[in-house]
Amino acid sequence: MLKFLGIAAVILVIAAAAILAYAAARPDDFKVSRTVAIEAAPERIFPLIANLRQMNEWNPFAKQDPALEIVYSGPDSGVGAAQSWDSTGRGGKGRLEITGVTEPTAVAMRLDMDKPIEAHNAIAFDLRPNGEATEVTWTMTGGMPFVSKVIGVFVSMDRMIGGAFEQGLADLKQLAET
Repeated sequence: MLKFLGIAAVILVIAAAAILAYAAARPDDFKVSRTVAIEAAPERIFPLIANLRQMNEWNPFAKQDPALEIVYSGPDSGVGAAQSWDSTGRGGKGRLEITGVTEPTAVAMRLDMDKPIEAHNAIAFDLRPNGEATEVTWTMTGGMPFVSKVIGVFVSMDRMIGGAFEQGLADLKQLAET
C-alpha cells in the first residue's frame, strides 16, 4: 500500500510540475473580442456606451449581481466618467473609467479590479457603420500574471469573458433597436 501511495504522489508531483511549466509558457497578455451588427446608427448606440448609467442597463457584469453597489463619479458621460463598485456577490470590487472618446465611433475604458483577482485591463468599443447597420466590437486586453495563466490552463478566458460579451452585446442590440 505504501508503494502505491508513493507512486501516486510522484505522479501527482510530475503532473503539477507539467501544469505549472505549461502555464509559464502561455502568453503574457490576453485579448477577448466580440462583434454584433445592430440595426441602428452609431449616434443612437454611442450614448448607450459612453454614459455608464445607460451602459449598466445592458452591461452583463452589472446585471449579474443584485448585491452590486455602484457609485458614479465625474461627468455623466465621456472622458472622466467613472464608476466604482463593491459586492459581496459575484461582482467583486473595482473601478471603470472612460479614458478616451471619438464620438460616435469609439469609447476607450480602463478597468481596475481589486477582487476577486487584481487586474488592470483596457476596454475598447468600436462602432463601424456598415450599410443600414453598425458593427459594434467590444474588446478587452490585459496582462496575464502567472496565477491567471495557471487558471487559464483549466478555464478559457475567451470562453468565460466572451460569453458575457456576447450576452451584453445582444442586450445592447435589443435596447438600441427599440
